Amino acid sequence: MSGSYDDSVGVEVSSDSFWEVGNYKRTVKRIDDGHRLCNDLMNCIHERARIEKVYAQQLTEWAKRWKQLVEKGPQYGTVERAWCAFMSEAEKVSELHLEVKGSLMNEDFEKIKNWQKEAFHKQMMGGFKETKEAEDGFRKAQKPWAKKLKEVEAAKKAYYAACKEEKLAISRETNSKADPALNPEQLKKLQDKVERSKQDVLKTKEKYEKSLKELDNATPQYMENMEQVFEQCQQFEEKRLRFFREVLLEVQKHLDLSNVASYKNIYRELEQNIKTADAVEDLRWFRANQGPGMSMNWPQFEDDEWSADLNRTLSRREKKKASDGVTLTGINQTGDQVSQSNKHSSLSVQSNTVQSVQSSYNPFEDEEDTGSTVSEKEDNKIKNVSSYEKNQSYPTDWSDEESNNPFSSTDANGDTNPFDEDTSPAMEVRVRALYDYEGQEQDELSFKAGKFTAFS
Repeated sequence: MSGSYDDSVGVEVSSDSFWEVGNYKRTVKRIDDGHRLCNDLMNCIHERARIEKVYAQQLTEWAKRWKQLVEKGPQYGTVERAWCAFMSEAEKVSELHLEVKGSLMNEDFEKIKNWQKEAFHKQMMGGFKETKEAEDGFRKAQKPWAKKLKEVEAAKKAYYAACKEEKLAISRETNSKADPALNPEQLKKLQDKVERSKQDVLKTKEKYEKSLKELDNATPQYMENMEQVFEQCQQFEEKRLRFFREVLLEVQKHLDLSNVASYKNIYRELEQNIKTADAVEDLRWFRANQGPGMSMNWPQFEDDEWSADLNRTLSRREKKKASDGVTLTGINQTGDQVSQSNKHSSLSVQSNTVQSVQSSYNPFEDEEDTGSTVSEKEDNKIKNVSSYEKNQSYPTDWSDEESNNPFSSTDANGDTNPFDEDTSPAMEVRVRALYDYEGQEQDELSFKAGKFTAFS
């Protein structure tokens, strides 16, 4: 028999055995599966590393938030420190889990990645060099035996066909003997047909047996060659399996914090901090800092401030708030005082437009008596005033400074005294009082709230 070899044509797979033609493909596929399993293991480790990182971040956030809550909360003393020890534990465990994440990615992940790159070599046309080498090895080992197997199958098929033809020839001959219409010549042809079919059976049987013998003789070599290629695949797979076992053990060591000395110390320290919590000590601290143990400035006899308090009491008067409007302050200036109008001031406000001015002095009192005649409550109150002019306008800026007060005498020579008839013309002032006031001194005026008072 001649022709090119094709293990997918003309041969029927009778079982699932490795020795059947083409069943070596499962072994070859295992090489590709090994590369994919490396990717799967790297993805598995990467996901675990991400979980470790997220867990570490959550521990840190949890510790930070609860540490602030406990520190700002009502808990105190040694129990507070014991409680805060849990947050310290979380921060330290967070650091360890970040180390686990780093070990998984920087050591285990990279180790698998590098091993995969060294063990599997990609080809220009796709696939891996190791897969092609295994495929070629199995095909080469199986080719001679598969060729003989095809010959056996062909001989077997020819033998079965000869046997079938022989059986039909014998059946026709038997039936012709019972038929009187057949002449001896026709009967002779049927007998010759039976004889030839018997000879064909013998020939095909002999060929079938011979092809089987040749196949049996080629089987040991076939098995040896197939096992050789298979062992090469086994050795390659053994390297991968041992490598995976080694990596998984390293991953286990990185994940197992129970064998880490610093991890054990964290919980040993946490236990000690909790055991140091002392209820008696905390109660003693609270008594000393928040309870009867606190110092107290007990009231004692004081003899120094009664006179000052008396003066303030005598100077205070109940002041009624004006029901409407404002205080009108009008000043007529003539002569030299017109030129000094920028130094004198007043507030002019109509009844529908009110300006608020905060003042701490009464313009009708001497500077030295102000503190004893004006109450502290009224000093901080906003006073409303209104003014009108009789003969001429003047600036609206008003100040109660001593230098600008037309009712105070600050010039040592008396030249600027507005009440001095020799130096300035007469000036008339109408004032409406905001509250009742009774003069304390001889030179002070008394007036009633809401009443206008005119003086010059």
